[in-house]
Amino acid sequence: MKAAEAREMSVADLRDRIDVEKANLDSMKFNHAVSPMENSSKIARTRKDIALMMTVLAEKEKQN
Repeated sequence: MKAAEAREMSVADLRDRIDVEKANLDSMKFNHAVSPMENSSKIARTRKDIALMMTVLAEKEKQN
């Protein structure tokens, strides 16, 4: 996800997407622990996307 995409989303959409991505991250971590993933960099990318969305969410909440 790009920062511009996250900034276009509403606050409610960002919160929902963060929750979905956190659940997805937990699932990926569990699956990777059970049987290693082919491309484990997806875990890091998901973590970075969550951090990006949380940063944009904080910016939007600070503006309001």
